[in-house]
Amino acid sequence: MTTKINGNDLLEAGYTPGKILGIALAIATHLPDLSIQEVKTLLRTVKDQPADFLNDPIMKTLAAEIIEENKIEPEISLMENALPYTLYGAEHIEEGARKQMNIAMRLPVTAAGALMPDAHQGYGLPIGGVLATRNAIIPYGVGVDIGCRMALSIFEISAAHFHENEAKFKRELIAHTKFGAGHGFQGQYKSDHEVLSREEFNLTPFIKNLHDKAYSQLGSSGGGNHFVEWGIIEFEKRDEVLNIEKGSYLALLTHSGSRGFGATVAGYYTKLAKENCKLPAEAANLAYLDINSEAGLEYWLAMNLAGDYASACHEVIHHKLTKAIGAEVLAKVENHHNFAWKENWNGEEVIVHRKGATPAGKGVMGIIPGSMTAPGFLVRGKGIADAINSASHGAGRQMSRSKAFKSISKEEMRTVLKNNNVTLIGAGLDEAPMAYKDINLVMEAQKELIDVVAKFTPKMVRMADDGSRED
Repeated sequence: MTTKINGNDLLEAGYTPGKILGIALAIATHLPDLSIQEVKTLLRTVKDQPADFLNDPIMKTLAAEIIEENKIEPEISLMENALPYTLYGAEHIEEGARKQMNIAMRLPVTAAGALMPDAHQGYGLPIGGVLATRNAIIPYGVGVDIGCRMALSIFEISAAHFHENEAKFKRELIAHTKFGAGHGFQGQYKSDHEVLSREEFNLTPFIKNLHDKAYSQLGSSGGGNHFVEWGIIEFEKRDEVLNIEKGSYLALLTHSGSRGFGATVAGYYTKLAKENCKLPAEAANLAYLDINSEAGLEYWLAMNLAGDYASACHEVIHHKLTKAIGAEVLAKVENHHNFAWKENWNGEEVIVHRKGATPAGKGVMGIIPGSMTAPGFLVRGKGIADAINSASHGAGRQMSRSKAFKSISKEEMRTVLKNNNVTLIGAGLDEAPMAYKDINLVMEAQKELIDVVAKFTPKMVRMADDGSRED
């Protein structure tokens, strides 16, 4: 069906008679399944923030016309030529991600960059993009889900014991996890953690007002590709660092971030950056804050708080499930992405943004998942300078969420789950295994960046029921 909307509706949304109203009306009449109010709200957002829609396949023409009419002159120019950067697995990376990276490499504050083999187009910096800047922090270079991370607990439990008691593990997985954008815990079901007592929550009235939301969502997971899963991890040889013998073990793997707290922080400081850093339209989502400015320092502290909060969420989940199954933890590994670090690069201190990229300095451990039916890998970084000490954060999408919904059937998804002996609780078709790149090809493309320590195979996966996303 098509939405019945007219010019008067768009006038109410803030448009004025003319060419742009005509373009907006043409788009509005072909938006299925949206109410008039929803269309008006969406088009009002495009009018107010056109730069955010320049990469949107439906809205980009309208956004470009609005920007042209407003004739907003940038105050900061991009460098004429992009600095060189290294691509890993170039044959797996879409053109949109490369174009975004090329723009990022023209920022006047850019020092170096790299693109990981799981890269795909995002907002501002592409997912899988690594960007080192001088004295500048880019909120959209960090991303909306600040401090999103992987956490792994390895147990003194055999694969056979797991398979003999799958009903129990499924029951506890459902009982001790909660998923979905906006979802949290109430009353006696709330968890506590020392992160909630951090002084940074009193940094500004804005941050302080987010404390209650952080409290209620502590220990929960977001939507989209966030998950909590049981799986079997295999060590082909003894690992001295983790003190784990060769063999197969039950493991718990989680993936999620800083929930609504981090998303709200990201939105607030992105808006602030855009107001104070006027870049050309194609680079608007890369607006940055001077790290030494008041706003820059505020964001830096808030970002680190959000990262620690994300870690606390994982800690709560792992503690609950470890206690529920009465297990002994042999080792824990955790790493985060969607973050910025102060690091030394070529003899100078830079701010390294890893938006969907895993830290892979020499000896640094990380987890790189595949999909709900593909293996993940416990890895140890080699510290490769060309990659700015980074690796991929997963397999990466090869299919957009909307395309996945349109092209993958529930029956196809059920079949691939059955063929891989995976029990799935929740998840939408947008998270179907077929929507992701082949993790084995991705790992092959970055073998010079990391060493594989062990392989993790998912067996029981829980995700958000509706495929909702935190952003």
